[in-house]
Amino acid sequence: MSVAEATPVTSSVAQKGGRRGLLLLILGALSAIGPLSIDMYLPALPAITGELLSAPAQVQLTLTACLIGVSVGQVIAGPVSDVRGRRMPLIVGVAGYTAASLLCAFAPSVPVLVGFRLMQGILGGAALVIVRAVVRDLYEGAAIARIFATLMLVSGLAPILAPIAGAQLLSFTSWRGVFVALSIAGAVLLVAVLGGVRETLPAEGRHGGGLKQTATTFWQLLRDRSFIGYALTAGLAFAAMFGYISGSPFVLQEYYGATPQQYSLIFGLNAVGLTLMAQVGGRLAGRVSPARLVVAGLALALAGAALLMTAAVTGLGLAGVVAGLFVIMCGQGLVIPGTGALALAGQPQQVAGSASALLGVLQFALGAVAAPLVGLAGESSAVPMAAVMLGLLACAALTFALLGRQVR
Repeated sequence: MSVAEATPVTSSVAQKGGRRGLLLLILGALSAIGPLSIDMYLPALPAITGELLSAPAQVQLTLTACLIGVSVGQVIAGPVSDVRGRRMPLIVGVAGYTAASLLCAFAPSVPVLVGFRLMQGILGGAALVIVRAVVRDLYEGAAIARIFATLMLVSGLAPILAPIAGAQLLSFTSWRGVFVALSIAGAVLLVAVLGGVRETLPAEGRHGGGLKQTATTFWQLLRDRSFIGYALTAGLAFAAMFGYISGSPFVLQEYYGATPQQYSLIFGLNAVGLTLMAQVGGRLAGRVSPARLVVAGLALALAGAALLMTAAVTGLGLAGVVAGLFVIMCGQGLVIPGTGALALAGQPQQVAGSASALLGVLQFALGAVAAPLVGLAGESSAVPMAAVMLGLLACAALTFALLGRQVR
């Protein structure tokens, strides 16, 4: 694919550089809803376990519920945005996310918190799916991969800053204050959407819709070998990352003795690796095919997973575990934007919302399955987390080799 192809689609939004820059900034912030919802409260997981008198595996269900909710929300909001346009479903989703985050702060028990987290995920999922659909509305070809990398640069600040902010909040407030902060962040995003996001799918570009049309579109996407190959690869890689997200607070803090502040710094370091490698992939888009970048990312992630397993089994200590995790996250910085771009680039604008929804569902549904696995296997060592991550990344590489070979 040539650099010439990496140009934005002609539209009133895409033609104005300053407005387009503001739009990308807002879209990047919206794509940070997921990391904010997950990462800011990670240092508080042990505290939630103690205050609500629950087991780690039960508290990890709050993460699973959010991931399931995001999947459900994307299934709903993606097709709706193909019919009703992007702006109004986005506004509803961000407003609802703000309210649900506040409700989480008042949860009296783990089951109630799980329910509110499910609601938070459903409403936040609308923002995530519509962000990708808007990018597909405005850009073609290699530009999609480049814009995804740009969005990851903006949203990449969230996983760096969120756990640090969460740890700092915990120094003077409880875990409930973390959810209040998330609600405030949602309110700020709502103001930004109202003032800075215009409609990117004009009425003439929408389809008539209906449940039958939505089911037909999803069935066609599921039968698309290349789309499902890229989407499954992305989902399995995403699941490996959530194995790390759900297991690392307990493994690093309780087994290796890291403080919440140290944990947040380790988490931020890994987020830096993810973000920087995403920018490398964005710079190379147009000169190196996204498929080759994905292959390189999978190889790097697998090498990191092997290092992590070696460190966990041989007792290399915290330094060896952190090194393995960092290499994995660097590989993910190439895999996740690349597979997302490959999955959406081949789909027409009229079904971009549905395609984005299915891509997101596979990612978050597999992440929801992976999140409690580490807890069920136990946090008495880093071995369960390493095994889950290595297995999922191996499955991702195998899936891409079998279903993505036509784009080599």
